[in-house]
Amino acid sequence: MLTLASDIEVLTRFGRALADPIRCQLLLALHQAPAHPSDLADALGISRTRLSNHLACLRDCGLVVAVPVGRRTRYELADPRLGHALDDLRTAVVAVETDRTCANAETKDCC
Repeated sequence: MLTLASDIEVLTRFGRALADPIRCQLLLALHQAPAHPSDLADALGISRTRLSNHLACLRDCGLVVAVPVGRRTRYELADPRLGHALDDLRTAVVAVETDRTCANAETKDCC
């Protein structure tokens, strides 16, 4: 049974999904068009096992859905509005300090 997530939960799930560059690439690829895992793995240049883990995360976050197509599975964004949100986030202007306040920024790539 599907349930609706609260506003905060939606933002938290979106944040978790966007926290990894590969998941960002997957979301952008699926925004362009639905795709099969093998095609996504080839396009991103990653193993199918690694791709599977990232797709599982995106499914758990509720951002993508798996659609059976014959004996294969195709992935697509769970809601077309997610594509608009991705476009808005990609084109948003962010203010980034040149003086990083995190002492571990260079080694942990956290800021």
